[in-house]
Amino acid sequence: MGQPVVRRYLTILAVLALSTAPPIRAAPTARGADGGISVTQEQQTITLRPVAPNVLQVHVSQGGAPPPSAPLVIDPKSQPKAVAPDKLKDTAQEVALSTPGFLARWDKATGTLTLTTPAGKPLLTQADTAALASGRIVLTHAASDPIYGIRGYFATEPSQAGLLRHGVQVAKSGEQGYAGAPFAWSTTGYGVLVDARPARFNLDGGKLTADGFPKGDFTYYLITGTPPEIFSALSRLSGPAPIFPKWAMGFINSQFGIDQAELLDIVKTYRQKQIPIDNMTLDFDWKGWSEDNYGEFRWNDRKFPDGPNGRLKTQLDAQGIKLAGIMKPRILVDSVQGRYANDHHLWFDAKPALGDYFSLKMVRDLDFNKPDTRRWFFNDTLKHSFDTGIVGWWNDEADDTGDDYQFMNMQRSLYEGQRAYSPLRVWSLNRNFYLGSQRYAYGMWSGDIDTGFDSMASQRERMLSAINLGEWKWGMDGGGFVGHPSDENYARWIEFGAFTPIFRVHGSLAEKRQPWRYGPVAEAAATRAIRLRYALIPYIYSYEHATYDSGVGLVRPLPFEFPTDANVRNTVDSWMFGQYLLVSPVVTGGQIGKQVYLPKGRWTGYFDGKMYEGGRSINLAVDAKTWGDIPLFIREGAIIPSQAPVQYVGQTPLLTVDVDVFPADDESRFNYYDDNGTNYNYEKGDYFAQELSTHRSGNGAVFTTGPRSGKYKLPLKYYLVKMHGVTGKSVAGVAQRKDEDALRATDGPGWATGKDTYGEVTYLKLPAGHPGSWEVQP
Repeated sequence: MGQPVVRRYLTILAVLALSTAPPIRAAPTARGADGGISVTQEQQTITLRPVAPNVLQVHVSQGGAPPPSAPLVIDPKSQPKAVAPDKLKDTAQEVALSTPGFLARWDKATGTLTLTTPAGKPLLTQADTAALASGRIVLTHAASDPIYGIRGYFATEPSQAGLLRHGVQVAKSGEQGYAGAPFAWSTTGYGVLVDARPARFNLDGGKLTADGFPKGDFTYYLITGTPPEIFSALSRLSGPAPIFPKWAMGFINSQFGIDQAELLDIVKTYRQKQIPIDNMTLDFDWKGWSEDNYGEFRWNDRKFPDGPNGRLKTQLDAQGIKLAGIMKPRILVDSVQGRYANDHHLWFDAKPALGDYFSLKMVRDLDFNKPDTRRWFFNDTLKHSFDTGIVGWWNDEADDTGDDYQFMNMQRSLYEGQRAYSPLRVWSLNRNFYLGSQRYAYGMWSGDIDTGFDSMASQRERMLSAINLGEWKWGMDGGGFVGHPSDENYARWIEFGAFTPIFRVHGSLAEKRQPWRYGPVAEAAATRAIRLRYALIPYIYSYEHATYDSGVGLVRPLPFEFPTDANVRNTVDSWMFGQYLLVSPVVTGGQIGKQVYLPKGRWTGYFDGKMYEGGRSINLAVDAKTWGDIPLFIREGAIIPSQAPVQYVGQTPLLTVDVDVFPADDESRFNYYDDNGTNYNYEKGDYFAQELSTHRSGNGAVFTTGPRSGKYKLPLKYYLVKMHGVTGKSVAGVAQRKDEDALRATDGPGWATGKDTYGEVTYLKLPAGHPGSWEVQP
C-alpha cells in the first residue's frame, strides 16, 4: 500500500468538448483546502470520491444549481461520505486513485475515466465526456458481460427474457408487481447506480448508456466486487432493510370476504389440523371502508364486533395469530376525513376524485410525497386499530399515479408513524417497488396474478428480478388471485411459496386458500411444505438479519453464488435458499420428470440423501400422483440450523437448535442469529449472533463455534450438531452417549453416532453461546 491520504477526494475539471473537438488539454493541478486534487479546465467539474472501499462516487457540476433535494434512492439518513484512498497519484498525464476494491484513472489529455480491479482487470471505461453536458453517461465494458437489474415485470406481461437485460430499459416503480431501480450490475464485477428519475438505460453490446439526470448537477456511483459485495454497497447507499417481525417468517393466509366468525373458524381449523400459521391478512372487510368519521382507518364493527374493543385480538393472541389489514391510498371525499384532507391540501393534485369500485362512492387519492400527508395518515383512529390487533399493513393500489415515490412514501408514512408510536416492528406488503423503499420495512408482492401453472411458473423470474434490484422481501398471491386453482396447482404453489421470502396465499372475493379446501392429497402435500418451512425458521431468520446487516438475503439467484458459471446466467428454474440449499420447484402440471442443473460442487438430495456431482443437469422423477416431492438439494459445506415442530413462531422457547452439517474440505461458515423477534432493540445491540464453522480433517471433521456477539439473553442452551458423512470414534473433551435419543435427554454436552437418511452421522451436543472447537476423530 502507498501512503494513506486522509479524508481526500479527487476533483477533476474537464472541458466540455464535442466529439469532433480536439483532445482535451491537460491543466495544472491544485490542492484544495481539504487536501483534494483538482484539474482545472473549463465549464464542468467532475468530482471523484471513494465513499466505500468498492464505491466510486462521480459528481458532475456544470455551474447549474444542484437538485432541490436528494432523490429518495439514496438514504437521506446516511449520505455517502468520502473515505481515504490507499494511494493517490497525480502526474502530467493522469491522476489515479486506488482502494482495496478498485483502481480509477483519469487521463488528462482525453478526459477518459477507466475503472479496473486493483489487479488491473478492466471493468468500465467512460470516454465520452461530451455526453455529460446533456445529462448522459456512456460507459463501455466487455461485450460478453451479462447485465442485470433496472426493471422487473408487470403481473401479466410476458417474461421470457428472464433475468438478463438488453436494449432500452426504464427504471420506474410501475404497477401491479413491477419493480424498478436506477441500477444495473454484472457478475463480472461491477454495478452502476444513478441518481436519476426517470432513469433510462440503453444496453447495446458493450455499451451502457444512462440518462434522465437533472441538468447542471448530478451524481452516479460505480461499484465493484462480487455480487454480495455489490449488493452490500447498494444497501449502504440506499438504506438497509429493517428486520421484519419474526412471525413474518411463517405462513400468511390473506382472505377477501370474511367476518369475525369465519376468521375464528379458519384459525381453529388450522390449529386442529396442526397446520402451522402465524398471520391472517384481511381485505376490505376489516374496516369501515368509505364510511364517515375515519371509516378507512377503523374496524368494521358489524363484521368484526370484537375488533374495536380488543377482545378479538386477545383471542387470536392466545392462538399465536397476528392480524394485518389492507390499506388504500384513497379516502371518502364527502366525509370528516375528506374535508380535513381538502383543507390541508393533502390530495394528489394530478388525480381527480373518482367513483370507488367497491363502495361506489366518490373517493380521492392522497399525496404521500407531502410530509403533512405522511404525518396525518398514521392518525389516532389508525393507532386504535393498531392497538386492537392490526399490526401489519397490506398497502394496495398506490401504483397508478405514475409517481415512483407514491407507494414508497405511503409505506414510509406507516413505518415512521408506527415507529414513533410503538416499539413493535413494522411489517408491510406493497404492490410495486422502487429502490429505497426497502428501508421502510417494505415487502412487495407480484400483483393480481392468475391461477394456473403458467402463471405460477412466471413468478420465478418476477421474484428473482425483484431481488436483482435490491427487494429481498418478495411474495405472491399463492394459488393465484384470479380464478380457482386445481388441487395439484394449489399443492405445487404452496411448495413453491415455502421457498420464497414472504410465504403467503390469497384469492379474489369468495376464493378460499386454506389447504383443506383442495382435497386430502393436496392438503397433505401443502401441510408437509408448510411444516418444512417452520422447521427451517432458525435458518431463515438468520438470513433475515443478513439482509439488514450485509444487504444480501434469503433467496439468491444462482448467478449470485456462481457468478462464473455461464450455464446459470439466465436461470430462473432454480435458486439458492440461503447459501446452502438449492430449490427447483415443480411448476408444470402432470409432470413425471424434471431436469435440474446443479452448479459445480457436490450436492445431496434433501429428502432421499442421494449424492450428485454438480456442473451438469440431472433427471429427476416427479410424483404426479401425490405431488409431495420438492426438488431440494444441499450444498457441500452446508450448515443448516432447524427447530422442532411448532404451530406458530415462538410457541415454545427454543432450547435446542438442530444443526445439520455437511463438511467439505474447505471451511464453510454460518452466522447464527436470533433476537426477541418483536422490537428494534437489535439496533442497540440486543441480539445474539455466533459464527458456526466446519471443515473436513482427513476422514474426520472439525466443528467450531466462535465468540458470541450481542447482549440478548436467549433461552437457547444447546446446538445438536449432526455431522453427516462422518463416523466418529472419539471426540476430545465430551462424553460419549449411547445414541441420539440418549444424547438429547442428557443435560450437558456429549456425542454419539448413528445413521439417518444421509448415511453415517456423528452427533455433537454443544453449549450455545460459548466459543470452542471439537474434532471428530475417525
